[in-house]
Formats: sequence, C-alpha cells, structure tokens
Amino acid sequence: MSTRAAELVSAPISSKSSWPIIDFTRRLVRDKPLGAAGGLIFLIFLFCGIFADIIAPYGINDTDLHRRLEAPSLSFPLGTDHLGRDVLSRILYGAQLSMVVAFLAAGLATIISIVLGLASGYFGGKVDMIIQRMVDAWMTFPDLVLLIVVVSVVGPGVPQIIIILGLLYGIAGSRIVRGSVVSVKENMYTHAAQSMGGRNLYILRRHILPNVMPVVIVLFTTRIGAVILAEAGLSFLGLGVPPPAPTWGSMLSGTGRTYMYLGPWLALAPGLCLTIVVYSINVYGDALRDLLDPRMRGR
Repeated sequence: MSTRAAELVSAPISSKSSWPIIDFTRRLVRDKPLGAAGGLIFLIFLFCGIFADIIAPYGINDTDLHRRLEAPSLSFPLGTDHLGRDVLSRILYGAQLSMVVAFLAAGLATIISIVLGLASGYFGGKVDMIIQRMVDAWMTFPDLVLLIVVVSVVGPGVPQIIIILGLLYGIAGSRIVRGSVVSVKENMYTHAAQSMGGRNLYILRRHILPNVMPVVIVLFTTRIGAVILAEAGLSFLGLGVPPPAPTWGSMLSGTGRTYMYLGPWLALAPGLCLTIVVYSINVYGDALRDLLDPRMRGR
C-alpha cells in the first residue's frame, strides 16, 4: 500500500497541456465553435494576404484582352475582368492590402483608446472632463464625412489612411475603455493598492490594464472589421489607395459596378470577401470576450 500511495503522490495531478495557446484553442473549439470557425476563416484570409505573391496564379495587372469577361473556369476560378485580368489574383492582392491597413490602423486605434481611456477613467476630475469633451466634439462629425474631408485634404495613400482611421476609431473607442476603467477602479484591490502607497503608473499597469484587456481585445478585433469596411468605402468613392493597387472597394466601384450585368462575378467576389471577413472577425472577437472575461465564464 505504501508503494501504491507513493506512486499516486508522484503522479501528475493534471493532464493539461503545458502550452497555454493549445489549452485556449481547445476551449475555444469546445465552448465557442462558431467563434473558432470565424477565427479559422480569418486566419485563412490572413494567410492568403500575407502570401499573395506566392499564391496568386497571375500578376496584379497581367492583361489579356482576348480573355476579357470570361466566366469562372479552371483557368480563372473567379473569372476575368474587362481587361482580361484574373479576378482571383486581384482579390488575393486586395486581401494583402486590406490586412496591412486593417492591422496597422486597428493597432493605432487601440493604443489611442487605451491611453485616453486609462487617463480619463482613472484620474477623473478635470482630466476626465477635458478628454471627454474633446471626444464629444470629435464624435459630432459623421465618420464618412470626416474621412472624405481629411483624405481630400491630405490626399489618398496607405500611410494617410492608416493614420486617419487610427485617429477616427481610437478617439471614439476611448469611451468604451473609459467605462471599463471606471468600473475596475472601484474594486477593493485597487483601493488597497492606493492605500498602500502604490504609484499611479504601477496601479494602471498592474491592476487596471489587465482587468480591462478583454474589452481591449474585443475592441481591437471589431476595429479590424470596421477599418476594412471604411477602407473599402473610401476606395469605392475613389479616395482610397490609388491604382494600380487593387482593393476590394475599388473593384466594386470600377469594373464591378460597370460590368456587373455582363459579369456578375466582378461584384460578387469582392463583396462576398468583405462580408465573410468582417463577419468572421466579429464572431471571433465575441468568442474571445466570452473566454477571456472572468465574468462571462461559467464558473
């Protein structure tokens, strides 16, 4: 009996994987299958965007007027446009551009939201009043009108669009972070850290920010989808990334709108890509929120 007891004591008490990412992926697939499917779809689009130069069967502007407006086939899975260019290749290169703009602009927006939200929600008083009045003034302008005006002034281009979208969604999103910070600031552990003489930066880094990270993660994921739609809207209006770079919005406004009756695939392909990517990102973000927020867990 003593030998058996020693074996039981020395045996591992848990069979969990030593890799947190693997454990989290298992929980995601088990508890949130729809969110896992959305994350997988987004990863596929992200992979296609990163390796578009390798995956694309043709170049961006490889034209063949003899094969213009061909229907989808084995040679051209998504057909060709009015210049004989492969629509699939242009979709892949458009995904590359959309992912670059989305991640950089959403990252910039998240950083701005965190800085403004933490300062406004934690310090309160005059700091909160000044920041929130600035946010109110900023949010009075319609998003699309503000984007059109700023892009018309500074000119179209990838850096300009990233900075503009980052400021637009970052300032507006700071109010969401502020609400979470105000809620976390009233908890007992925050008051205990303040009573023990903890510095503000330490309290913000050690107690406030980790507890608002679920909100920040969801905000980042939703901002990716919003940035993709905003960039597509600007490109649709001719104010996005200038040609010859292909974007999903410009494909909808140019050949897609002009030749949609002769070649419906010209409008369906970029439109479906936009719909699927944004929906998958939003579903995945909701699943992350449910798994990462302790208040949303079952136990």
